[in-house]
Amino acid sequence: AKVTVFDPRTLLLVHDLTLPHAVRWRTRSNHRESNKCLTCAGYACFSSFMPLTSVVPFVQRSFDELGRSLSEVTFCIVDLETTGGNRQEDLITEIGAVKVRGGEVLGTFQTLVNPGRAIPPMITVLTGLSDALVAKAPRIETVLPALLEFMGNTDAGGTVIVGHNVGFDVAFIRAALERSGRPRLEGTIIDTVALARRLVRDEVPNCKLGTLASRLRLAHQPSHRALDDAWATTDLLH
Repeated sequence: AKVTVFDPRTLLLVHDLTLPHAVRWRTRSNHRESNKCLTCAGYACFSSFMPLTSVVPFVQRSFDELGRSLSEVTFCIVDLETTGGNRQEDLITEIGAVKVRGGEVLGTFQTLVNPGRAIPPMITVLTGLSDALVAKAPRIETVLPALLEFMGNTDAGGTVIVGHNVGFDVAFIRAALERSGRPRLEGTIIDTVALARRLVRDEVPNCKLGTLASRLRLAHQPSHRALDDAWATTDLLH
């Protein structure tokens, strides 16, 4: 009764339907949440709700049936640095993004952001970002249009947003968009933490980006700077 399916068109992970834990599936159409999978954070689960008692027979489908192949999908891998972990109170200090399709890098995006408030000392120690370093950087209201243009269309069939613990990054971007009076960021969102937990969890001590980059010998190593971490996540995705 254990069914694990990876659908390269929708990047859908169908979990073990016999596990006795609560599962929440987020639907792509209306973003309504039911029971979220506590083992993978659920960000890579895009499907209508499926009861735990269901048994889904797996039938391998052809690429024609799946639609777009992975080589045709555009991914935008994003990473943020912030003044803290509360998306309502803390603010973005740096944005890094890498855009790829078919293994080819289409472009990169990197900018410091002046949060308009002091960066806590512990954040400066962690990231190296200081008040002096971001003093002349643009405010987030100025950065958002350029970031959205770089991402491109994220609607169904468009750019897929990717990140490591991507819920954190998307939440901060959405909060900044809301404060700026801009539409909410929507689209297909893939969390490489969830993918790592499903695919390599038994091979690594944890699924932190630094651990995965080291154990898998990725070309780029994370440094708690946005673009470095986006590059490392890009390597991890591939």
